[in-house]
Amino acid sequence: MDPPPNDTPDISVRAAERADMAQVAEVMNQPRAVWGTLQTPLTPTALREARFDATDANNRLLVAETGGRVVGMIGLHREVPHRRSHAAHLGMAVHDAHAGRGVGTALMAAVVDLADRWWNVRRLELNVYADNPRAIALYERFGFQREGLFRDYAWRDGAYVDSLAMARLRP
Repeated sequence: MDPPPNDTPDISVRAAERADMAQVAEVMNQPRAVWGTLQTPLTPTALREARFDATDANNRLLVAETGGRVVGMIGLHREVPHRRSHAAHLGMAVHDAHAGRGVGTALMAAVVDLADRWWNVRRLELNVYADNPRAIALYERFGFQREGLFRDYAWRDGAYVDSLAMARLRP
């Protein structure tokens, strides 16, 4: 199954640079981004920079840009143990003001292409909160299938929330 194309030409996706980390921190500190990820609110830029500096060749951070501003990011993380080297997992966030405008689709198209055509990843994995139908629908458009439910997976905003395990096997 080919991924849906990026039909939003004003969104470009590229490798993140250290200089992007202030804008990445802004994206990741948005209320919906915090709500939809395992991130915690009020994470400073310095922590994002330190994380970026610690990345290696098995990790890639991509950013989506529009109008010269970072409006989303996606991370691809290859499993290091050799028996799982065919697998990678991903995590994504989009700036609240740009949700529903094709940023997630552009990021997913770029990361699926990177995983399939350049990293030779056979199995792409992710976890998504079970109460996030918009994200689930996006992942399903890219061929991800539901594999299981993690009950009380994470503490979010004062309560436990369930998570779906989803994966996409490269055809």
